[in-house]
Amino acid sequence: MINVTDNAAVQIQKLILKQHAEATGLRVGVKAGGCSGFEYVFAWEPAPRETDLIFEGPQGVRVWTDPRSHRLLDGTTLDYDTSLMSRGFVFQNPQAKSTCGCGTSFTV
Repeated sequence: MINVTDNAAVQIQKLILKQHAEATGLRVGVKAGGCSGFEYVFAWEPAPRETDLIFEGPQGVRVWTDPRSHRLLDGTTLDYDTSLMSRGFVFQNPQAKSTCGCGTSFTV
């Protein structure tokens, strides 16, 4: 399960309307890399792939992920930070045992 907060849902809708009109949702995933071993990836896509797991958030926002990434994202909450110091999407991932200083990569 990937949970989407109200803040993240509002931001996803804004970005789809303003910059990614062809997209119907947001792909989230994990790839090897970063300073801690794995890093988060995003992609605006018109539709999920056949094998993707699809999660619906507030206001009908949809995010999807591939089954392999889901093993490392299960239970994650996708939020959007609106503070001046760190504006952007934030993963609150219970699978992550440690994260790098900037929060874009993690270790399991």
